[in-house]
Amino acid sequence: MVWVSSRWKIALMLAPALVLFTAFFVYPVGYAIAYSFTDSAGFGAAKFVGLDNYVALKDDPFFWQSLRNTVVILVVSLVILVPASFALALLLRRRIKGGGGLRALVFGPAIIAPILVGLIWVFILDPKIGLLNRFLEPLGIGPIQWIGGDTLTPYSVSLVFIWSSIGFAMTIFYAGLQLLPGDVMEASQLDGASPWQQLRYVTIPMMQETFAIVAVLMITNVFKIFELVYMLTGGGPVHRSETLVSYMYFVTFTNQRYGSGMAIAVVIFVLGALTSLAYLAMARRRSLA
Repeated sequence: MVWVSSRWKIALMLAPALVLFTAFFVYPVGYAIAYSFTDSAGFGAAKFVGLDNYVALKDDPFFWQSLRNTVVILVVSLVILVPASFALALLLRRRIKGGGGLRALVFGPAIIAPILVGLIWVFILDPKIGLLNRFLEPLGIGPIQWIGGDTLTPYSVSLVFIWSSIGFAMTIFYAGLQLLPGDVMEASQLDGASPWQQLRYVTIPMMQETFAIVAVLMITNVFKIFELVYMLTGGGPVHRSETLVSYMYFVTFTNQRYGSGMAIAVVIFVLGALTSLAYLAMARRRSLA
């Protein structure tokens, strides 16, 4: 009887979370998957078309362009953001005057709405009115097409994303560093380990889970980038600066091809999940090696 009653208590405590999870995640995802197999235009009856929407993506150059841009942003962000935020956490962990203020300053961009972040950086990166080209002009450099061009746009979006996210990632690393057992660090010092050896052989191995959490959060956030692109370039010119989410928005709500838009949404969901799982598997294999 005690076991039965405990089981029911657990079920009752989990029920609200399960209901909310089903209503706001499982149902919308299932609804999007179902719509991806139709020719829905947002009005009228939707006709089942099977895999036609997915097959059409194979021949859609704008979809592949948005996928390339998203991959570039993902790679650049992971390569720069994760080590940079960890280095900041290490730096701000030290007892320095004004350390709390510096942490708040670094974290500041993370609390700014992405749409405002994009607006701020438009005035910096815009090829015509941007401050960056104005500063470079006396040096005989430019004007450079930082946004809206064929080459630099995804890198510029990566820079803006890193600027807006580094404080959040730094905070997670900072919290992880605070939880490291002090006796282990003291033992390594007594054994004669240098600060670099402590970092390489003690701190980083003990923070593998924190690295994994930060990386997965950044991966999922990259696959959700919309407002930055919308404000910086609007996806133009001719969809050259689209990300997967911004292109999905265009297809779904501008062209009113809901079935095709939901197919892109499903692809984004699958790619984000697979990339996160692949990173977690790689991190686990490295920790067991």
